[in-house]
Amino acid sequence: MISFTVSLVALILGYLLYGRFVERVFGSDSRVTPAIAKADGLDYIALPNWKVFMIQFLNIAGTGPIFGAIMGAKFGPVSYLWIVLGCIFAGATHDYLSGMLSMRNDGAGLPELIGKYLGKATKSVMLVFTVMLLIMVGTVFVYSPAEILHSMGGDTMLWIVIIFCYYIIATMLPIDKIIGKVYPLFAFSLLFMAAALMVVLYVKMPQLPELWSHLYNMGKEAQPETWTDAIFPALFITIACGAISGFHATQSPLMARCIKSEKMGRPIFYGAMITEGIVALIWATVSAWFFYGEPTPGYELIAAADKGFYTSAPTVVNLVCNDWLGVVGAMLAMLGVVAAPITSGDTAFRSGRLIVAEWLKLDQRPILKRLYICIPMFLCSILMLVWQIENPDGFNTIWQYFGWSNQALSVFTLWTLTVYLVRQHKPYWLTLIPALFMTTVCSTFLFVSKQAFNMGETGYCLGGVCFVVACVWFALWLRKAKATE
Repeated sequence: MISFTVSLVALILGYLLYGRFVERVFGSDSRVTPAIAKADGLDYIALPNWKVFMIQFLNIAGTGPIFGAIMGAKFGPVSYLWIVLGCIFAGATHDYLSGMLSMRNDGAGLPELIGKYLGKATKSVMLVFTVMLLIMVGTVFVYSPAEILHSMGGDTMLWIVIIFCYYIIATMLPIDKIIGKVYPLFAFSLLFMAAALMVVLYVKMPQLPELWSHLYNMGKEAQPETWTDAIFPALFITIACGAISGFHATQSPLMARCIKSEKMGRPIFYGAMITEGIVALIWATVSAWFFYGEPTPGYELIAAADKGFYTSAPTVVNLVCNDWLGVVGAMLAMLGVVAAPITSGDTAFRSGRLIVAEWLKLDQRPILKRLYICIPMFLCSILMLVWQIENPDGFNTIWQYFGWSNQALSVFTLWTLTVYLVRQHKPYWLTLIPALFMTTVCSTFLFVSKQAFNMGETGYCLGGVCFVVACVWFALWLRKAKATE
């Protein structure tokens, strides 16, 4: 519990100190924001600050900081380091700067920003890549809550239909009609769950592995015959939303269109990511008890955990919430876990609609023009969902591709932000270091993953080559950029 407490304090200090430094580097001021200048009653609507924070938090949360943290906790306390350092120096910085840059560009979507700073060719590639990722997010976040709701009662297919109907309505309506009214309640449920679990952790004070004595791959030690994942790069793909996630850069423009003052950027963008990091930290700690609790792991204490170390993440949530929080607490907690992916799914489709509309320069005020974009997106999602259901390992396959694509998108966002900071003569190392790190993570994972090239040790060498190439490319570009000033 000492490692958990130190990590929790570090995240809070990260917001107060490093977050303020990042804000100062960007230079927020009192200029008119897009929510005021481009108000249209549909997507550009000024909302109360507390409501914008709650929506931003729920948009970026999904099941990522919960399921990802649970799966990442199997590596051991090293997951704490990635959550804390990744969240403060990479994820929150990524979210804040991408949100503020969108605000400075009239609420522009991510592909537009990438095109402005990385070129039109990159923009075209990332336009397709981003929209496909958002459709994938929507599809993944239909199935996982439907499965959880099925465990509580009702048919899975019925829940899928209900969730899809909600997606269509929420994607089409003005942002203040459903999202602005319902999201704060769901965000409260998710935060309540995290806070309640943290209280129980301090009441129980379980004996957990600490950083100074277990800084190695505990999964490999616990399951030497079946555990094949290495800390690098698997941990950095597994825990995404709790540390850094490219998906967030597609969601921040939604709230960049609703913020009344740039001064609220830090609490909304940087603060929401730190909050998500805290949620991930809590679940990583709860999962540490479940997988490695001393003297007896939690899965041996809960009779229903019949799969032991390989208990699925949704099942861990269900078992722990019922065991620790009682009936009422478990219901509220499960509401948060169900609401988080559903609300991330609908805003994923909404982001997709706005990105395509921005590319086609299609006015979204007429409802018919919204349908032009939404119908093909939902059809693609339905086809993907059918394939996922018909294939026994369909969900895991799509989730793995989603995980890698999510982190790959963060790479392009970080390089975009680095180019922006260079052009503005600001400390570009803020995003350069995480950009180089995530470039190496994503390229290495692609080379070594069994779902991709599966190249073993050679893949690590190629990942190192990608790091060197990225360094050389940036150095050459930087020299050219300075020479042409």
